[in-house]
Amino acid sequence: MTTPSYPADRTALMIVDPYNDFMSEGGKLHNAIKETADASGMYGNLRKIIPAVRAAGIQVFIVPHHRSHSHGDDFAGWQHVNMFQQKNLPLKAFEAGTWGGEFNAEFGPQEGDVVIKEHWAQNGFANTDLDHQLKQHGIQKVIVVGLIANSCIEATARFAMELGYHVTLVPSATAAFSPEGMVAAQVNAPMYAHAILGTDELLAQLPKA
Repeated sequence: MTTPSYPADRTALMIVDPYNDFMSEGGKLHNAIKETADASGMYGNLRKIIPAVRAAGIQVFIVPHHRSHSHGDDFAGWQHVNMFQQKNLPLKAFEAGTWGGEFNAEFGPQEGDVVIKEHWAQNGFANTDLDHQLKQHGIQKVIVVGLIANSCIEATARFAMELGYHVTLVPSATAAFSPEGMVAAQVNAPMYAHAILGTDELLAQLPKA
């Protein structure tokens, strides 16, 4: 595998699900990812990657999960509700109109970022405008960080590869609900990722500000 380069005009950083419920203390799912986030150093590494990407002129895309709603059942009438969707019904993580359903101030969107339509399950491309927005911005390479390593990150990155994008994963900038989830993501990653880099390796390959 050749060493990838990341030209600013053809590269995107995709930050998946940067909601308060995940990324802020007191969020509904913050403790559920804390063990693996601490082990990977996710928060500290995102604090390195995101500013460096912005300084390099690389476009940031926010890839958000569907927000729950306080009224009724979001999946009423559905024939095939995913087990995680079912589990979230009473929890209502990322609830619209609440603090937990807002983007984290540090890791969420800033002016100039592209915020993609919400995905219903795990794949950030499914039923959203992600592919259209990437193509309109001339993107050929995607760097995927955020949550969850063995669900939304994997599903989104796999489909990016299928659509012809060059995919880079940064395991130190993600987390999962269990150590086993992190292992599963790492085992599967070489099947679809063109590059799997540590944080410092990625930073060394970004364009200079």
